[in-house]
Amino acid sequence: MAGIYLHIPFCKRACTYCDFHFVTHLHQKERFLRALEKEIELQRDFLPRGETVNTIYFGGGTPSLLSQAELSSILNLLHKYFKVDARAEITLECNPDDVTAEKAAGFIASGVNRLSIGIQSFFDAHLTRLNRSHNSTQAFSAIEHAKKAGFENITADLIYGLPDLSLENWKHNLKTFAKMEIPHLSAYNLTVEPGTPLSHAVAKKRVDIPDDDFVLRQFEFLMDFMASEGFEHYEISNFARPGMRSVHNHNYWFGIPFAGMGPGAHSFDGKNRFSNPANNKKYFETIENNALALWKDHRVTTDEMNELIMVRLRTSTGISLDEFGKRFGEEERAYLENRSKGFLQTGHMVLTNKNHLILNRKGKYIADYITAELFAG
Repeated sequence: MAGIYLHIPFCKRACTYCDFHFVTHLHQKERFLRALEKEIELQRDFLPRGETVNTIYFGGGTPSLLSQAELSSILNLLHKYFKVDARAEITLECNPDDVTAEKAAGFIASGVNRLSIGIQSFFDAHLTRLNRSHNSTQAFSAIEHAKKAGFENITADLIYGLPDLSLENWKHNLKTFAKMEIPHLSAYNLTVEPGTPLSHAVAKKRVDIPDDDFVLRQFEFLMDFMASEGFEHYEISNFARPGMRSVHNHNYWFGIPFAGMGPGAHSFDGKNRFSNPANNKKYFETIENNALALWKDHRVTTDEMNELIMVRLRTSTGISLDEFGKRFGEEERAYLENRSKGFLQTGHMVLTNKNHLILNRKGKYIADYITAELFAG
């Protein structure tokens, strides 16, 4: 198995909280598409030989700004140069204001079979504060259009911990989501990333972020409500109906190779990690000279161990001590076991009979703290 990620760096406007690579104009779109098509060809041998691609993900940025013809052209090239499974999960991130009836039908026709809709909130006041390009009416319409077009695999994003998001507001957002009958939810705690408009507003005390105890109450309700609705809490921020988990995210979390294409995209060949420059000009110039822009991440073993701890501990599968020992040695396994004893004793973690360290409900409340305490080095 292997995956492909395509970073589409165009947005209509800058959300206040986003620190991903993007630009808010489209005048370089044609040049970008030519470069991306060239990179697909140049990366045809990146993945381990013979690996079948079982997931393709259009992220960004706002990939839903692409037309049906542009999406079809990209997917046709991927099928030409890679061994793509006929049942591959093909996800497109989209803003609700882009999902018209015509666009939704075009997404289906191009080969996309999963939509990730960035709703964030069903309250217009919150969307305005986040500088989102859509309103709540468009969120409802997007879901309706997607379903009528034939999409059965849909996921929505919601954010909690927002300024002025009361507990009642959050309950309303989740109950509204449930009424939409969508099989997957990604619910994120608002993070104030350095250098974003949100971080500047917080620093100047123009925006107040809720305290940790209040955000925890929203997280508690999230877990209880989604469980009552029959969703599996399979990763800290992700909930799915049985059989509807994200294949692409699973690949990331469990070390499956993937090729990342586009400015700012990351790749993993099964052993080493690479990244493209998060700069359109540098990306264009390199690709146009028939060279890859990939920069190799020269990590040490400690970095790899900590990455595994950080990613796996967020999942319902947890950290396999047997796998950890096989990859990093029995001495490091013993060291990890020793560091986890305190959390096992306090009931923040459990050790299964298959030697998996897993966060329980109590541990999920302080997941970041536990992760940091388990880190090596």
